Amino acid sequence: MSKLNVHVEGWDAVAARVTEAWHQAERGETADGGHHLSFTAWERLAAVLTAKRLELLRHLHRNPSVSIAALARDLGRDYRRVHDDVEILTNAGLIDRTPDGLHADYDSIQTTIAM
Repeated sequence: MSKLNVHVEGWDAVAARVTEAWHQAERGETADGGHHLSFTAWERLAAVLTAKRLELLRHLHRNPSVSIAALARDLGRDYRRVHDDVEILTNAGLIDRTPDGLHADYDSIQTTIAM
């Protein structure tokens, strides 16, 4: 199962995770924790991962799409709004674009919010 780890944390925590991964790579070790994506504030995550965008991600996970137009048709949504959502989710690292189309290849999103 592929996992996407989403963190809401400060820059110090991000730097510590990156440093640890770097040291593991230097030792020839492989990190087995899935992919990581960090937001520095809850508001930033909430602005990116809205209910409609989560619905879009779930659909893409089950049904990769060849284009934004096809995705908009599948979802029964306006092309422009789906285009905007895809751009935001792609820029955030939540959607992959390949020559085959749009994908959300992870099976779960695990969120950690630092206090």
